[in-house]
Parts: sequence; structure tokens; C-alpha cells
Amino acid sequence: MWRFVGIWQPERLPSFPWIVFLIVCGMAILYSQHRGILGRDGGTNLFVIALGLKLMEIKTERDLYLINYLAFIVAASQFLYEQSILMAVYILFVCCVLMAALVFINSHVADTKIALKKAAVIIAQAISIMIVVFIFFPQVEPPKWLLFNDKQQNKTGLSDTMEPGSITDLGMSDELVFRVKFDGAIPPAKQRYWRGPVMTLTDGKKWMQTRDLSYQRYLDKPTFSGKPYRYTFLMEPQDKDWVFALDLPSEFTHPLQQNANYQLITSADLRKRSEFKLTSNPEYNTGYLTKTEYRDARQLPAEPSEKIKQFVNQLQGFDSPPNVFINALLNHFRKEDFHYTLTPPLMEDNPIETFLFETRHSFCSHYASAFVYLMRVAGIPARVVTGYQGGTFNDVGNFLEIKQADAHAWAEVWLDNQGLVRFDPTAAIAPERVEKNIDISRLVPNGVINYAAPDSGLAAFNLLQKARKLWGHVDYNWQRWVINYNNANQSNFLSSFGINDFKTMVYWMMGIVAVITAILSLFLLRQKPKQTDPALIAYNRFLKKLAKQGMNKNPGEGARTFAERVKPLLP
Repeated sequence: MWRFVGIWQPERLPSFPWIVFLIVCGMAILYSQHRGILGRDGGTNLFVIALGLKLMEIKTERDLYLINYLAFIVAASQFLYEQSILMAVYILFVCCVLMAALVFINSHVADTKIALKKAAVIIAQAISIMIVVFIFFPQVEPPKWLLFNDKQQNKTGLSDTMEPGSITDLGMSDELVFRVKFDGAIPPAKQRYWRGPVMTLTDGKKWMQTRDLSYQRYLDKPTFSGKPYRYTFLMEPQDKDWVFALDLPSEFTHPLQQNANYQLITSADLRKRSEFKLTSNPEYNTGYLTKTEYRDARQLPAEPSEKIKQFVNQLQGFDSPPNVFINALLNHFRKEDFHYTLTPPLMEDNPIETFLFETRHSFCSHYASAFVYLMRVAGIPARVVTGYQGGTFNDVGNFLEIKQADAHAWAEVWLDNQGLVRFDPTAAIAPERVEKNIDISRLVPNGVINYAAPDSGLAAFNLLQKARKLWGHVDYNWQRWVINYNNANQSNFLSSFGINDFKTMVYWMMGIVAVITAILSLFLLRQKPKQTDPALIAYNRFLKKLAKQGMNKNPGEGARTFAERVKPLLP
């Protein structure tokens, strides 16, 4: 704004001492906010401050060039924060405006439209070469010590602990977590459980992961049966090393590995989008539990109350096989006055007992934790599993979108000869939660949960849904083939054309760039006809018509002489 005022009133611009003072103030504020001036945030903001203050002292034409080139760098720095299609289009527009400014400086064109048109032509010519270089130029991954060390802002998502109500906070978030594209058929909704942290230990309120997850399984690896599902998993940036595979992953490669709770973790940097090829089998047998797992899966924070013991005894939890007690408990949830809600009442003291006997209104985390607790009271090993359930199918791109609103918690119970078996008490209360997706657009605090319908019957609404799915499809491919075009993807892509080594890659790049350059050169150097006035254009058209009648104008013959000669022939 200060610079804008200075266009008409240059005397109001700051003098050199004031500019120095502003620089010191800007750096002080920057340092206080970022604890330094290095890294992505500090460095970028320092650059912006310098550019803004440089605008205050434009004295020569050289300053104009300097400011323009600095602005190009600032525009490019935005891709350190966001790499969406909209950002790419916006930065392309910014580059066009900056290029138009250079046209103004060099050619002194006074017409904004002409300058912008010239700039657009230059940008269009550059894009063709840019695409070739992007495809063929080696995609070198920077070493980890060069990565920006700025602390990421706290991202919403699942935590390594669970308190009843923690997942509820994600219930109204439409933030994208990951996308999955299957090679063949998509598993039915009731099998779409995406495995995350497993909570084994509890203090009565909070559930936590077991103390040691670093040991590897060798003898008791799971056995799989049934139909496997192969899929491509595209993970959005996050601050954890978790990969939410379809329960249970059976095939995966480096940098993925499986911890002791069958959860996939990765050594890759998940602060950027990551893609993995996975295979999962929903039908599996995990085998036996180790002594430590068996002990942890029966751990209780304290001696259960008499009321809890009577309840377990009433459902034959102490004197019947585990399957009988499990079915009795699920039927109790199903038939009694239990409700599924995103806004459960506050339960600070004895949350499990309060939920079971008083409130009976809650979210998946309460149902899962209460179910596991009652299993343990009956002496049955059980634990809570958190992750995501379901996903919205995009029929345009044929992939699933899983959002934070799909966060879920369920239970695993260890049974003889079956291993760890999944039970979802939420499905007993609200089966539609498993079979349908929550309609986030219609959620309101303290309101009824609505589920997305496949077809609303309204043409306008369905058209909007189709547009959203189409945009999701475009964005998915943009993320996969542009943002995630790394060294591995480049090698796979170029190998399909027989380009397998660095030397061939460079030759192809140089050859295609040379051809494009030659075509553009011919286009630019082609002699353009000089601009003529309308009268001469009309006269030339008149001569062409006479030529068709056999009357041609002789070289050097004037217009009047030629007219007198042809007048008797065509009076």
C-alpha cells in the first residue's frame, strides 16, 4: 500500500535510513516468530520482506529487473507449501504477468493487452520445453540433511493414544487422508478396515500402544486365505510414520515394514505424498500370542467393580466359551437402548461404567473400549484397533477416498485356532456406519448423523457430485503423475519406451528439445506480412478477381493506367 501511494506521491516513499530501520524490524519480527531465519518458513519470509522493501527504492532500470527476477523466485517458493493444480495455474498466471512487465521494460509497450499477449506466447513456448525436461531430466532425491527442518503444523488425525471422544473430534473433518486404487474388484464395505495403531494398555480412561513394538515375528506369522486385493496406496502428507493398509496386509516392499501389531510403518519421509503398492487379505489367521502379548491383552487398570462383574456374569462371560459371551454382548448392544452419536455426553469418571449403565450414547471409541474391557474382565485377551473404515468411491477415477471423518475404532479378540479376530461393536448399534459413508456436508454439532445416499434423485445435486468426482479424479492423477514423479516412477515410465540408461535419457531429451526449438525458431523467424491499410487490402482482393477473368496487372503499371486498360473489356 505504501508503494502504491508512492506512484502518485514519490516524496512519501521512505528514505534510505528508514529502509534500513524497516529491514531491522522485519528481521527481528521474523526471528521472534520462527526462532531463526533459516529453513523453509524463515528463509521464504525473509525473501518476501526483502522484496517488499526493495519496492521502496526503485531508482534505475536495473532495479526493475532485480525486483522482477526476485518476484519469480517468490512465486516458485509457493510450491514449497502447496503443489495443487490450482496453485500451479495461479503461479503460471503470476509468471505471465511478470513476463508482461519485462515486455513493458524492454519494448516500452504502452498497451497492457499487447504486453500480456506477448508474455502468454512466450510462456506457451516455454511450457513445451518444460514438459520435455520434466519427463526426461533425472529426478534426483535430495539427501535427508538438506530437507527443511521446520516443524510441521499440528496435523489432525489419529494419535498414538486413544481416549473415548478423541476420534469423535475427527468425525466432522473432510480432510483427505489417503486414496486407494484397486487393480481389480473393490472389497465390500464391511471389509474396508484400514489398520492403524493398536491400543493394548489402559489406565481406565486412556488407551495406549504396548511398550515394545520393535520385535519381529518369525515363527508366528499370519496365514492367509481367500481372495487377495492388490492396490495402489497414495498417502497424503502427515507427521507420523504410519501406513493404513487394508486389514491385513500380506505383501509389501521396502521402505515398508510391519511392527509387532501387524501395523505397517515406513522409513520414507511422509511429510510429502507417498505411494505404495500393497496386497491385503481380509481372511487371515494370526496364530498364537506371545506371553507378553497375552499378558498385555488381559491387562486391567484395577479390580473391576461388582456391577461390572454381575453384568459379565449375566451374559455368561465367566462360564461359557468366548464366542457365546461375544454374541451375547453384541446382542445386548443391539437390543438395548444404545445409540450412535458424534456428540456423546461428558464421562470423566469411570467412563466405561458410565457409558454402559447410564448414558448409552456414544461414538465408536466408547463402544470398542467398553467391548475390550468387558472381554478382559471375562479373562479373554482383547485389544482396541484404531484406523479408518469405509471410504467414498469415486466412480470417475475408480478409486476410494478416505477422509478423517472415516476414522474408526474396533476390537480384536484372540480365539483358539483363529488368532486375532475382528469384532466391531459399532456395527451392532449402527450397521449403516459400516455399510455407508457419513455425509460430512450435512453434519452439524449436536445433530443427527446423516449417511451419504448413492443417488439423491436431484439432477442438479447429482451433477455437482459428478463434478466433484471428476475434479477428484484429475487431482488424483496430478498427484500421482506430476507431484509424485520421482526417480522410481521416472524409471518405470521411461522403461516402457525402451529408455533404460542415463545416456539414452539425455540423448532423447536433447533430441526432442532440439526438434521443438527448431519448430519454434521457424515459427518465430517466418517473415510475417507487413500490416497494410484497408484500401490496399480491398484493391488486392479486386486484382485477384480480375486475374480470374484473364486480366492481370503488369509489373510497374499504375492503378489508374490498369483501370483505363481493362475498362473497355469490363465496362
